Amino acid sequence: MGISKITLAYPNFKWGKWSESTGWSMFPYNLCLIAAMVEKKYEVNILDTIQDNMTEEQFAQELDRIKPDVLGLSVITSEYAESGLLAAKIAKQNNPRIITVIGGVSANSTPRLFAENPSVDYVIAGEGEFVFRDLCFFLDGKGDFPKKGIMYKKNGVLVDTGRAEFIQDLNSLPLPSYHLIDFNRYANIIQRESTDHPRALPFGRIRTSRGCPYNCCFCEIESIAGKKPRFRTIDNIAAELDMLTKNYGIKGLMFDDDNLIVDTKRAKALFRMMIEKKYYLKWNAPGVAVYKLDDEMLELMKESGCAYLNVAVESGSERVLKEIIDKPVDLEKAKITLGLIKKHDIDLAVNFVIGFPGETWDEIRQTIKFAEDIDVDYVKIFVAIPFPNTKLYELAKEEGYLRPDFDPNKHLWTEGWINSKDWRPQDLQILRAYEWDRINFSHRKKRIKIAKMMGVTEERLEEIRKWTLARANP
Repeated sequence: MGISKITLAYPNFKWGKWSESTGWSMFPYNLCLIAAMVEKKYEVNILDTIQDNMTEEQFAQELDRIKPDVLGLSVITSEYAESGLLAAKIAKQNNPRIITVIGGVSANSTPRLFAENPSVDYVIAGEGEFVFRDLCFFLDGKGDFPKKGIMYKKNGVLVDTGRAEFIQDLNSLPLPSYHLIDFNRYANIIQRESTDHPRALPFGRIRTSRGCPYNCCFCEIESIAGKKPRFRTIDNIAAELDMLTKNYGIKGLMFDDDNLIVDTKRAKALFRMMIEKKYYLKWNAPGVAVYKLDDEMLELMKESGCAYLNVAVESGSERVLKEIIDKPVDLEKAKITLGLIKKHDIDLAVNFVIGFPGETWDEIRQTIKFAEDIDVDYVKIFVAIPFPNTKLYELAKEEGYLRPDFDPNKHLWTEGWINSKDWRPQDLQILRAYEWDRINFSHRKKRIKIAKMMGVTEERLEEIRKWTLARANP
């Protein structure tokens, strides 16, 4: 036994059933972080089959050229589990002695699906940085087998050691090993035509915390990153920003935190640090909690470089918010806060979700009306998706709302999977698309603004609109 070469890879979405709206180029932050855990001991390389749009044959050829002892695969969502399993199969066909390890969101959600597959040797369940490192040490004969966080087969019997413990000291993690990739290849492109795209290039991504204390029924964060938030220190974050600005010259930044401003005191300290160190970065943040924003917070955000916020309101019905979603949003206060964001001239998108078990047609209409009345730059409307390991999934299953053919590992999340006596999934898909179009693109001034937010021409925006409507009502 002994290992010397490790390859970390994203499987290509296109190897299985996929959707253009959910398949996109990804910044390999997680792979580079995992790489940093082991590169001092082993030769590590990163294969991004998504960015390179590799075929299955090209992936096999690359593995044959590199000849790794260990292949670590990251599968970011359960709808693309098929691609992850296919990547493992290709690797085993290319070299039966290769050790295949699968991690990522999908592995967290359905580890048994992967562990039972004959092409998969180990599945990492839970936060994987230290688990993967320790597993490599074990495979190299230089350490003990990880006590938790691994599912594998032993003599044909599935062994589950339980989920890995959440990493309490995030400062103990190294900075991502971006020298292993062509950083500028990622940093200088808009990876997806969306209002979320970076406002300045080159850009970087950063995650300053993990976890969220709130209990939104549709969210997987509790099972992936935990309810108790864990934070990197301000100095530790500054070290990563220094690396990104000095080594890679970034001008834009994307915060990937589960809930960036959940600790308001700490968030304000973060923004003050960015101001004092004069990074001059234009930054974005997704899924910001509207109930954590105040005028002082927004002033600091704006001064530190905030260019765009994606705020989560979710519903225009108080009952749905409290009794189904379990989200502490006061709609009247939310209207005031959204007005404050506009006052600070920060690009603003607001998220809404429709189609929860027990939600009535009238309540869905309330959400649509609220989304229209707030008059923000851009409104996103999603159909509720029963992700595994969420309260929404359990509720839909218990109440018999799930479509009979539902399989979280085979069906695309662009489709609706919850039935109701009041509506069908296809009703919501059509409603969502046409109301999204009506609210956002009712007059040219808004269309010009949204095209600028998306980084596209008005002509391209029209193509996106037509494509979205056509998919909703084929």
